[in-house]
Amino acid sequence: MKPSEKLAQSLEVLHNLQKQGKYAIQSKDISRTHRERLVENAFLEEVVKGWYVPIKPDEQKGESTAWYASFWSFCASYLNERFGDEWCLSPEQSLLLHSENWTVPKQLMIRSPNGTNRNMELPHNTALFSVQYKMPAAQDIEIKQDMRVYAIVPALIYCSPKFFSQYPTEARSVLSMFNSASDLLHYLLDEGHSWIAGRICGALQNIGKSHVAEEIKKTMESAGYQIREEDPFLTNTPIDFSATYKPAYRSRLEVMWHDMRETVRENFPTPRPATINIKRYLEQVDENYISDAYHSLSIEGYQVSPDLIEKVRSGQWNPDATEQDRNHRSALAARGYWQAFQSVKKSLIEILNGENPGKIIQKEHGDWYRELFQPSVAIGLLKPTDLAGYRRSPVYIRQSKHIPPRWQIVSELMEEFFQLIIQEKESAIRVVLGHFFFVYIHPYADGNGRIGRFLMNVMLASGHYPWTIIPVGRRNEYMEALEQASVNQNIVPFTKFIASCIQ
Repeated sequence: MKPSEKLAQSLEVLHNLQKQGKYAIQSKDISRTHRERLVENAFLEEVVKGWYVPIKPDEQKGESTAWYASFWSFCASYLNERFGDEWCLSPEQSLLLHSENWTVPKQLMIRSPNGTNRNMELPHNTALFSVQYKMPAAQDIEIKQDMRVYAIVPALIYCSPKFFSQYPTEARSVLSMFNSASDLLHYLLDEGHSWIAGRICGALQNIGKSHVAEEIKKTMESAGYQIREEDPFLTNTPIDFSATYKPAYRSRLEVMWHDMRETVRENFPTPRPATINIKRYLEQVDENYISDAYHSLSIEGYQVSPDLIEKVRSGQWNPDATEQDRNHRSALAARGYWQAFQSVKKSLIEILNGENPGKIIQKEHGDWYRELFQPSVAIGLLKPTDLAGYRRSPVYIRQSKHIPPRWQIVSELMEEFFQLIIQEKESAIRVVLGHFFFVYIHPYADGNGRIGRFLMNVMLASGHYPWTIIPVGRRNEYMEALEQASVNQNIVPFTKFIASCIQ
């Protein structure tokens, strides 16, 4: 049998394991022959002794993408094998997941009666620490994406007071879900948690849920407990949640937006003069097209040249007549970029003529996406259903600890995003947060970076800033700034980076 046929056999075995939901693979799951062949050909990588995760053979050795993409599924499989159902995440980590913050942590804390109180080193400076700790009651545990987590109420009761100051966005977004005290009171009264009740009351007062805080305080005091309110947050809330009820992941997006606004305002140049020559502005946009397309496509890894871009723009690219054009992936991307650019210009004209920029992108961003990938559909590289709308599967960002939201909530998050950008009065904030939040949500299976940069430029136009190109030579700086904003909620580097690109 040829080596290629042997490898194909091994890949079929790996594929069957993945179809069974096994993304963390034990030695016992696969024969030694298949395992060694897959490792040798860079389709499988050892994580810890006897445990493996699939990787892509085109990834550079030492790259983190495959590990970050596999992190949660690996941990769930490993912990289930090691501890059965006698484990769960810490209350703090549980609250992060309840708010849909799936950022890969440096150290994942879990509790189990059989915990070792030791740190298990994992790839790329991550680790798993199992604390020996009694299990919570069965009704206090939920399964979330295969992870065993504390339910929201017991997680709030048992989490460390420091959680509120270390993760204020997630804490506020979870607390915003409570319009009644009854679920919280069940735990507080049952176990006599008067001190914790004071902290919860203070936190609820901070976000504007005074009626819930008062209900807790009065009920606890009527049962004979003395309650002393203490606000565990270090800052005032940016939003009044008094009349709000929506899922924590939507509130989290809103809190992030309002937390970041002032930082953007302080670090971004003021808008240009109120009057603008629309005809001249659009001419300048056209003059920048070749450079814009070259840099934006190159950032995404396409091999493009100014000659190829000019060929596409002038109509000389013909996939029906030329085999080379039909098979040229970069040419398809360049053609899609040209078509999307024309659609973006239509949106630009509407905004320059005074339309609400948020409403325009809400209505027309789907047009940009369809134009971006229409050439690939036309030659059969993509299915027509790929243009149907937002993604219906997970996506991962190369070398990023940020895990984009699960596809089931993308539509809701985009609805929240558009509400925020429609209501936003300041163009500078629409520019920076519009771009960042779009790629943070990552609503499409592909093209998010290109559309995010289109969105940025449309919002720049709304403030009469010039069309701005992010140079491929600064790609690493750009990606690191996005990583800081996504993982640490630090928007300063990204704001300063975008500002530095404006001429």
